[in-house]
Amino acid sequence: MVDEAAETPLVEDAVPGSIDHRGRPAKRSGTGGWRSAYFIIGAEVLERFAFYGIGTNLVNYLTGPLGQSTAVAAANVNAWSGTGTIVTLVGAFVADSYLGRYRTIVIASLLYILGLCLLTLSAILPFQSTFHCQNKHQIPSCSPLQLRMIFFFISLYTIAVAQGGHKPCTQAFGADQFDVQNQEELKAKSSFFNWWLFCLSVCVAVAYVFLSYIQDNLSWGLGFGIPSTAMVASLLIFLLGTKTYRYIIKEDEKNPVARIGKVFIEAIGNWRKSSSLKANEGLAQGILPQQGSHQFNKANRFLNKALPTHDYFEEGGNVCATKDVEEAKAILRLFPIWSTCLVYGIVQAQSSTLFTKQGNTMDRSIVSGFDVPAASLQSIISITIVICIPIYDCLFVPTARALTGKPSGITMLQRIGIGGFLYAISMVISALVEMKRLKTAQDHGLIDMPNAVVVMSVWWLVPQYAMFGLADVFAVGGLQEFFYDQVPSELRSVGLSLYLSIYGVGSFLSGFLISVIEKTTGGDGGSSWFNSNLNRAHLDYFYWLLAGLIAVGLAAYLYFAKSYIYNRRVVS
Repeated sequence: MVDEAAETPLVEDAVPGSIDHRGRPAKRSGTGGWRSAYFIIGAEVLERFAFYGIGTNLVNYLTGPLGQSTAVAAANVNAWSGTGTIVTLVGAFVADSYLGRYRTIVIASLLYILGLCLLTLSAILPFQSTFHCQNKHQIPSCSPLQLRMIFFFISLYTIAVAQGGHKPCTQAFGADQFDVQNQEELKAKSSFFNWWLFCLSVCVAVAYVFLSYIQDNLSWGLGFGIPSTAMVASLLIFLLGTKTYRYIIKEDEKNPVARIGKVFIEAIGNWRKSSSLKANEGLAQGILPQQGSHQFNKANRFLNKALPTHDYFEEGGNVCATKDVEEAKAILRLFPIWSTCLVYGIVQAQSSTLFTKQGNTMDRSIVSGFDVPAASLQSIISITIVICIPIYDCLFVPTARALTGKPSGITMLQRIGIGGFLYAISMVISALVEMKRLKTAQDHGLIDMPNAVVVMSVWWLVPQYAMFGLADVFAVGGLQEFFYDQVPSELRSVGLSLYLSIYGVGSFLSGFLISVIEKTTGGDGGSSWFNSNLNRAHLDYFYWLLAGLIAVGLAAYLYFAKSYIYNRRVVS
């Protein structure tokens, strides 16, 4: 009796579906929750500091020491950024199917450290003069030494691959620390995504201001070396929390990606058969529920063809379970939302490329002898997020909850849509400010003086950066929670990698747009929209184009969002 009484609290304290670092049932009182999330957030904060410490000023490094043109540098930054987020799909697949999130984070962190150390070496090793200019009195036409260029890009893409394993797994692993079957932890998980964004924005703001100043005014080697140290600290903090973490137990020993992939393969193999007949056969065998709560479009109903027929049972086939089919449908329903949000990624790419080049041409002085680094203006985005997240979580959500009756105040899709509208406004503001900058340059006779400072304060760029930050509060926060929540529990790393891939594909599309427009408008002696002499360029045209693309994308998004049916427990 004593033993049974002693064991009862342990059973009641156990978290369903989770184990601790020793493989025992995880105790609610000793694992998970915010106690674990603090370690994970701390590790991610330092990783983001390292990443943005490199990416923030990358366009200036490419156009400065490496001597690339504005268009080529912007395309390279977009390609690198896009690769870093696209490979998250591979990292998430490996984590969810084979290694698990914890091991993937550790391995990715080690690769991250290697890439950062190599990048630092590329900046400090005694290469020969970086470029040879044909005419010092004109805009330099420079060609970087191939050895430095190769070494630099190998290092840079090592970091991109490492991020592919680190980024989707840390956030998913952090959210895993909250048990959605417990009411208090469920509420905490909803706030986790907001405060995750808040903490990351604080560290990114510091990286923008601190590291961009060091890189511009002291040394690129030091500016790249500090992120290397930060990444080492990130790994150590993550390892310190090992004993407090909860580790999710797989519900099915089968590879989750393979299970869901099999549904699509079976459906394609049975495409000539009637889906309604297959569904009826499934009902007769007790595979499908008699009453469904979902209404599916044609693409979703097509997946019913993966359900087994009576003959299939007699042949002893490997059956696609109803759960697998339903999970495949849940994944498929995400893609209209994913595709219509790609324009957000295109817009997002401009803050670290073209916005920075704009700022370089403007009056950046605060006091005599001190100029604000143009790249540091990106900190305004982070500062805006830091200010707005507490307001959103503590004021907006409770107020909206009282009006709508929804636990989160507004639905995830509503939040994403508001973010898209704010991105459109930011592009309109950007176009108007650029028009004024060009007019100021013209009025002061600076059109053919690319190195002259335009008599216009760099603080004119603050509104477009601030609007970006406000848009991120809604769009990024909403996308993170949406793609984590709406995928099967075993594929949450993949879900977050889908969210990240929006910005990855968006970066590639941005680079593609810039390349096409550069060739179209710069040919036959024309004045390119992205002329290296920004006083002869037309970034304002590009910003107006992006504003139009967002409007089209937002209209398509609203169409699909209106008919979207939430998965699981979400109140819509």
